[in-house]
Amino acid sequence: MTDHPHIAVFHRVLAAFSVGDMDALAQEFHSDVVWHIGGRNLLTGDYRGREDTFALLGREFQLTGRTYRAQLHDVLANDDHMVALLQVTASREGKELDLGLALVLHMRDNRISEGWVLPADSRAYDEFWS
Repeated sequence: MTDHPHIAVFHRVLAAFSVGDMDALAQEFHSDVVWHIGGRNLLTGDYRGREDTFALLGREFQLTGRTYRAQLHDVLANDDHMVALLQVTASREGKELDLGLALVLHMRDNRISEGWVLPADSRAYDEFWS
């Protein structure tokens, strides 16, 4: 069985995100992307458009002194959606983040058009980003 083509999209996204290559990321996200982060923390909200979404990603790196890392555990995809299971780590203000996180991504025209960040431990996620 061959991998769904969207899996390659996610691998490109993760590689670009890991080095902060926003030009490469822009090729994988719709310009009108919507990004959702739930909870009660500094990052909570709905980010509309590539500019706002990428500003959020940059803020994650800034707030963590560029220590934010995402390690892929698995990625599942079909024509409309992708789910990536990640282990994320970071340090900030004496706090450590090390938890599982799922990204649920809606795909349109082989690009990410909407994303939801779903931490396995929302309380720990909120505490880290608060």
